[in-house]
Amino acid sequence: MVAFGVLFLGVTAYTLAGFPHLYARFMAQPSGALLPLLAILAILNVPRLLSKGRYRRAFLFSSLTVAFLFMVVAFALFPTIILASNDPALSLTVQNASASAKSLKLLLTVACIGTPLVLGYTTFVFYTFRGKVKLDETSY
Repeated sequence: MVAFGVLFLGVTAYTLAGFPHLYARFMAQPSGALLPLLAILAILNVPRLLSKGRYRRAFLFSSLTVAFLFMVVAFALFPTIILASNDPALSLTVQNASASAKSLKLLLTVACIGTPLVLGYTTFVFYTFRGKVKLDETSY
């Protein structure tokens, strides 16, 4: 936990110093500061829960830490998905990465047909192989 804390603080300091445009989004929308605060609280809660022997809750809060940190990155970069290092105009954004309306309609049609088929097949397989296995003379 100490190594994680040191590395986390180091990466955070490097990010704030080296990439001020990421910090500017949080300054423009102060409500977004709730995400880093929740991430820090989740990080601090993990060692507390571990010391009390509540390992499942510690795992839950470590998972929440990862989720909150992803949300912080998404909030800081939105609408950019992948930031180009050579020219910001070449970055991949939500607008230029989206699929066309026609392909989305086609995919929706395939999903509406395929999802019930997969659910039906899964239900059939679980129903067919339900119960305990009984070993008798026909077993191998």
